[in-house]
Amino acid sequence: MSGPRRSTVLHVDMDAFYVAVELRHRPELIGQPVLVGGATRGVVLSASYQARAFGVEGGMPMTRARRLCPRAVVLPPDFEAYTATSRGVFAILEAITPTVEPMSIDEAFLDIAGAVRRLGSPARIGELIRAQVFDEQGITCSVGIGPSKFVAKLASTSAKPDGLREVVPDRVVEFLHPLPVTAIWGVGEATAEKLHRLGLRTVADLAHTPRTTLQRGLGAHLGGMLAELAWGRDTRSVRARPVERSIGSEQTFGRDTDDDALVRRELLRMADRTTARMRAAGMLGRTVVITVRFADYSQLTRSGTLRTPTDGTGEVYARAAALWESLGLTRPRIRKVGVRVEGLVPATEAYIQPELAEPERGWREAERAMDAAVARYGPDAVRRAALTRHTSHTSHIGRG
Repeated sequence: MSGPRRSTVLHVDMDAFYVAVELRHRPELIGQPVLVGGATRGVVLSASYQARAFGVEGGMPMTRARRLCPRAVVLPPDFEAYTATSRGVFAILEAITPTVEPMSIDEAFLDIAGAVRRLGSPARIGELIRAQVFDEQGITCSVGIGPSKFVAKLASTSAKPDGLREVVPDRVVEFLHPLPVTAIWGVGEATAEKLHRLGLRTVADLAHTPRTTLQRGLGAHLGGMLAELAWGRDTRSVRARPVERSIGSEQTFGRDTDDDALVRRELLRMADRTTARMRAAGMLGRTVVITVRFADYSQLTRSGTLRTPTDGTGEVYARAAALWESLGLTRPRIRKVGVRVEGLVPATEAYIQPELAEPERGWREAERAMDAAVARYGPDAVRRAALTRHTSHTSHIGRG
């Protein structure tokens, strides 16, 4: 990472990304409240800043958003366009430095310590990124520059929309201390309420509270972390994310079973969990693998390759179910089943089938809306109708 007296960590975050991509083709809507998501059902995937002024947030149920902002224009999502735009944005970032840590489809941390001599000051590099993103992709982004990931992230938030803010090491405390405690990572509504009960409302309040007091009120880990962050101390380095080679989930049944319907339902559950993890990691895959372990602990594995990479639950489950059928088993006693997807590639680099059938396109949009709802409201926010029986599971991400 960079030296102690330099700010060479950048946080680059697209502004209202999904909406911004849509407005490239709908310039007449610029300046209006715009939402991306289902017209009457589902959740808000992205909201323009004009809609946010009415209290609308990403992940909010669309019905509530429409009540808050009845004049909002609602546009259906176009995930292929978002992926293509993201691919272009990350190409710009990776031309600046190889040390790019993606956080989602539309944001990343960069360590530019090695690029300063070649490209100029951190602020100049930040402005270069903003200009190239706008010129090449037609959208705006905000850039925060700081001596750590924590400070850079807060700097980009304060620069939004369409801005740049640099916080040099000598000004970190001056920048942080006036902020509300909710600006700090890890401080959600419940933690903020505890802090408010202690009379702590700003980062300065946190900074001047004994660590032991914070740890008693919040627990050793969170209390200690907040004590450090309140002074801007964050030792995490920017790391280019390793490419996952496989993502999968497994199910061990409470009792050995020979129920074909139950096995298929659990294959669907594992496909659902696996592809949700793939979408969260921004990965697509072509090879579907199922693993079946029998009551005697023997095991069979079968794999099949799809025509194009996918992160769709329906496609992965269909291949998993076909592989299960291909085993030709006659009422075996099954102990565990698993679904894994291999041959992963970043969604920003993969070929995306341009012409999806309408039902498949609809399912893809629904799956991403479900992901957004789960991220916002928790794993019980939405469930597939076929997955109503509770069972335990384990998930894993492998790196080959």
